[in-house]
Amino acid sequence: MSASPAPAPAEARTALISAISCYIIWGFLPLLFMGMAAQGFTAPEILAQRAVWAVLFAGILVLMSRQWGQVKRVLGTPSTLIWLAGSTALIGVNWGVYVWATTHGATLEASLGYYINPLLNMAAGALLFREKISRGGKIAIGLAAVGVLIQALALGRPPWISIVLALTFCAYGVIRKRVPADAQTGLFVECLLLLPLGLIFLTWLQLSGPGAVGLSSPGGLMWAMVNGPATVLPLALFAWSARRLPLSAMGFIQFIAPTLQFACGVWAGEAFTPLRAVSFVFIWAGAAVFAAVAVQRARMARAALQAE
Repeated sequence: MSASPAPAPAEARTALISAISCYIIWGFLPLLFMGMAAQGFTAPEILAQRAVWAVLFAGILVLMSRQWGQVKRVLGTPSTLIWLAGSTALIGVNWGVYVWATTHGATLEASLGYYINPLLNMAAGALLFREKISRGGKIAIGLAAVGVLIQALALGRPPWISIVLALTFCAYGVIRKRVPADAQTGLFVECLLLLPLGLIFLTWLQLSGPGAVGLSSPGGLMWAMVNGPATVLPLALFAWSARRLPLSAMGFIQFIAPTLQFACGVWAGEAFTPLRAVSFVFIWAGAAVFAAVAVQRARMARAALQAE
């Protein structure tokens, strides 16, 4: 695969703002899921409600961008549908693990996964899109690897939540960077593919159990509906910016989200032992090296442009 063409300066700035915005929203998302859990929502129901309400808001985005013609073309193109089915499976697993983590006192471990993800993005960029990894980048990856090992010691097991979240979201970003569909179109199709699963689960819950919390009262319905924009808006911003920024740049910006998630976990009173603190020190050190390398590259690029 070859690297994507460099976007125009104005488009690059817009993509940068979009990426920063989506990661800020993702950073505070644990608070929504914690609030829903406090209202009686289970993790599976939260996931199902996301699948249902996301379709409505994704459809609104498609309508606003006048992309129904592209939706029809995607639905009629088997090869594109296969790629989007793959990205749908990845984001579905990612959602499920993340919702479970944030509603079961594992937000800190989830945040670790999103600290790892930028470094996986950097490796994926080198392997798939011919983006070079500098010496500083290799040091950053090494520091992160040490942090993951220490985290495993602190937990007494491999940090599976972190690993699954990092791998699934990295793979999702790679696919969405190459799928021949605009952000809104691809997102709508993904939500459309998830809709049957969400409807089936909510129907089963309503008929065979105590009922869906999201259907039990106006308040429960409001909590459920918030999942629509909370799901669609950051994903649309991410998908749009991921097609216009290098994976390495996306990885650098992504440190915003896990930092905010980490703060949410600490605020919620999750256990933060000294050994876990050491693991995060290594992760943060890797992030700092990564950021320093990114800043240095940006300055060199500006200097080269000014010299021309």
